Amino acid sequence: MLNPKNIIFDLGGVLLDIDFARTGQAFEKLGVHNFLSLYNQYHADAFFSDFEKGKQSDEAFFNHIQEICNCRHLSHSQVRDAWNALLIRFPEERVEWLFSIAEKYRIFLFSNTNQVHYKWFAAAFEKQTGKVFNDVFVKAYYSHEMGLRKPDPASYQLILDEQELVPSETLFIDDTEKNTIAAAELGMQTVFLEKPMSVMELGL
Repeated sequence: MLNPKNIIFDLGGVLLDIDFARTGQAFEKLGVHNFLSLYNQYHADAFFSDFEKGKQSDEAFFNHIQEICNCRHLSHSQVRDAWNALLIRFPEERVEWLFSIAEKYRIFLFSNTNQVHYKWFAAAFEKQTGKVFNDVFVKAYYSHEMGLRKPDPASYQLILDEQELVPSETLFIDDTEKNTIAAAELGMQTVFLEKPMSVMELGL
């Protein structure tokens, strides 16, 4: 029985619908046939990890993609659009549910992401709802701003310390199991949101 005072949400696969295959398919259409072997939900090479820690610029990222995929003929905008193809939508019913949850709990966001994806989903949410996405939460934490990624224990600890959260009173929800395991080791309640389960089914 979940009984938290605080909830930390992951973004992709929890609040935002995503599909990594779409990015693979988008790069395939551009003539790049090995992209998902380089980056997916469960694996990212060192450069991608650094990008999600804010250690690489957008331009450096686009240049890196062009280099590793041998696709210098592609423009940065083509690379950006293929990269963003995995981001689908915020389902209307989930957005309404999130607004209601924000009235019952102290809610936070913690996402492994990057500046390119952030620009897309922040704009998409505001266009859809007329509201600023980050304002839904007490605070939204992003790996590219923190310089830390899940499942590094230091990333969770930073949030717990900064917000003075009691781990046992805090629920962490993520669709990647290794991330929930790391949170549980710090004493948090956790839910591994395995497909096709929806966050709205948790009875919060």
